[in-house]
Amino acid sequence: MVFDDKHPLFGTYRLARRIAIGVVGGTVLALGVVMMITPGPGVAGILAGLGILAIEFAWARSWLRKAKAKAQAMASSLSNKSDPPPPAA
Repeated sequence: MVFDDKHPLFGTYRLARRIAIGVVGGTVLALGVVMMITPGPGVAGILAGLGILAIEFAWARSWLRKAKAKAQAMASSLSNKSDPPPPAA
């Protein structure tokens, strides 16, 4: 059930939603950071945590955009390095 802005509990709903997203996203993000030093998909956990937090928080959207841009730059540089050099004529 989603409250509209005229419902008397709308403010409470928004606050509870913001807290729930913060707790879940923060936990996933923290687990991702822990998995960076322990076995596990740390980068994926960090990106998932930022993705969850980005639902509600602008700072997380900004960090997620920066992380995606860095990941794309790294992927393109890796794909350029893996291409064999052109044959000498």
